[in-house]
Amino acid sequence: MTTPTTLGNHQELFFSKSVIPRPFITRSEGMWFYADDGKKYIDTNAGASVANIGPANERVLQAMVDQGRRMTFSYVRFSRHEPNIELTRRIAEMAGPGFERVHLSNDGSEANEMAIKLLRTAAYKAGKPAKRKVISLMPSYHGGTLATMGWSGDSDYVAPYGDLMVPSVKIPAPLTYRRPDGMSVEEAGSAAAEHLERAIVEQGPENVLAFIMEPVGGTATGANVAPESYLKAVREICDRYDVFMVFDEVMSATRTGKFLAAQYHPDALPDAAVIAKGLGAGYVPLAAVALSEELTARLSDCGGFDLSHTYNANPIACAAGCAVLDEMKDHNLIDNGAVMGEKLMSRLNSLAERWPIIGDVRGRGLMIGLELVVDRETKQTFSGAANVSANLRRTAMDHGLLIGGRRLNGGAFGEFLMLTPALIIGDVEIDEIIERLDVTFSDVTKQLVEGGHLPG
Repeated sequence: MTTPTTLGNHQELFFSKSVIPRPFITRSEGMWFYADDGKKYIDTNAGASVANIGPANERVLQAMVDQGRRMTFSYVRFSRHEPNIELTRRIAEMAGPGFERVHLSNDGSEANEMAIKLLRTAAYKAGKPAKRKVISLMPSYHGGTLATMGWSGDSDYVAPYGDLMVPSVKIPAPLTYRRPDGMSVEEAGSAAAEHLERAIVEQGPENVLAFIMEPVGGTATGANVAPESYLKAVREICDRYDVFMVFDEVMSATRTGKFLAAQYHPDALPDAAVIAKGLGAGYVPLAAVALSEELTARLSDCGGFDLSHTYNANPIACAAGCAVLDEMKDHNLIDNGAVMGEKLMSRLNSLAERWPIIGDVRGRGLMIGLELVVDRETKQTFSGAANVSANLRRTAMDHGLLIGGRRLNGGAFGEFLMLTPALIIGDVEIDEIIERLDVTFSDVTKQLVEGGHLPG
């Protein structure tokens, strides 16, 4: 055993080696990060689609301090407190009809698990003990716990964790770019819904508890927006076979132009909506499961749901969440996300006309994906050797731009860059992002040609 020269470490110590450097950030302001070497970066991802109202917000910080002085902690299994009531009221008010009750958690993975546990309890106590199977999409992402990893459509998890995970039944996702030839987006959506019905019938409706999906995908699908035809069809299928429908809005809540992406589809509302990242906005760990009053009352009448984690509905976290939502409402930040999202999407489409390796620009509000291709006509993906999304991210940093992206499932469903900037974004920041992306695509296109990954 060697004696370490220093004690402690950055979290990076545990990560795999990466071609993308991690700058040492000393402070942030607006959408900018400042590093210890004097460089500054504009952040196109709000951290991890989290810091939606920007850093150092005085209203949020003061709310946390004031609450901490009144009461720092109260365990919700033993007592009640006002911040819990206030936050859930605000969430229910913004979520609208069908989401009158809110169960609070600490992060998206936990909240997705809590949603399934809540629904499992409701089914079990209603005399349906066989209902335990979950159906999800391939590709998809639902979290980093052993259960949510099992529900995610990510083959990278299988080798190291497969024997530990709680697997789901996987069906094809309703991809709008890589859809069957000759089909419109809506036609492909209707066809994709048939996979859900077949899976339920094959498993036996009496055994299927829930279907979970992202209405607007994250990094697993590069902001794929599920078609209206698909959502209406899967809602009807779930109703017909007595299967709960869950929307994973861990990333999409607050940033698609509405509080929930589900609100674009009033005829296909889920039984549960899971909210996380933007709810705490980077100030506190905070997540929620929103349910109907009717479903919650039914669960309560059957004996209730007695699972909780220590920090669920922490008073300081609740106070911060209230302040975050107040900030969004008072400054129309969700509406700003819709307006700025349209502008950014338009500018990105113009950028795609200049750089053919951008095969598709898609998304909703400030949740936008760029799919990267060798050939736009054939939609041919890059080989793993090209490492194109990683090289774009690394090169972007050279130009002062932080941007996310990944190649999932060995590139079987494409490779993407993701833009999920803070809701405080304005025209100046959009100009900065487009300018830096333009030179980044110029540099990387030259690298790909020189490396033989693109024709000259």
